Amino acid sequence: MIIEICANSFASAKAAQDAGAHRVELCTQLSVGGLTPSYGCIEKVVKELDIAVHVLVRPRAGNFSYTHQELDIIKRDIAFCQSIGCQGVVAGVLDSYNQVNIQATRELVEASKNLEFTFHRAFDVAVDPYKAIEDLEALGVTRILSSGQQPRAIDGIQLLKQLKNKAKKLQIMPGSGINKTNVISFKEAGFKMVHFSALKNTPAITGDAAVSFSQGVEGSSDQQTIAEIIALIAQHS
Repeated sequence: MIIEICANSFASAKAAQDAGAHRVELCTQLSVGGLTPSYGCIEKVVKELDIAVHVLVRPRAGNFSYTHQELDIIKRDIAFCQSIGCQGVVAGVLDSYNQVNIQATRELVEASKNLEFTFHRAFDVAVDPYKAIEDLEALGVTRILSSGQQPRAIDGIQLLKQLKNKAKKLQIMPGSGINKTNVISFKEAGFKMVHFSALKNTPAITGDAAVSFSQGVEGSSDQQTIAEIIALIAQHS
């Protein structure tokens, strides 16, 4: 089973590698569902680590219906990921009716060229997941990251299994809320990969200043937790 870690920093990516994960989805700002990380972070991870790197390309928080200018930014970020040596990108575009934006997605898949293309959890707000998977299959995306249109993937596992059975070539990768207590359910259901963050809270730095910028500081992926989940999966091989 392939383990993909949702890594919100270089520290998280290194923890994933050291724990034995197979790849990372590199991002930032998980509190809003994840945004594109900085070029500096991408370059440092690609150049200094050996783990496969897929980069989240999402220019802003909010919905997944983008302007032409925002799509241009996404394409520029994809081009950078190609130039720096990433293995894949993670993106998703819907129209104003929360259906897969066929033309925009086609352009992004074409822009990705030889990179793997994961359609992210924009899929989880698509009005018709069965039509969406047909559209994405036809567009040639590599995989879909999904929680089965529920807050936690374990609660959406029935839909995820239906999507897995419906898919011809593309892969269904469950993600959201996967941990030691439920990961085996996905292995037993026949999924070949899972996605989780294994975040460990970082203690806030406090002081006497009247102004603080520490609110909302995110933790990093915990190496021990990742290793324990990998070991648990191995025990059920």
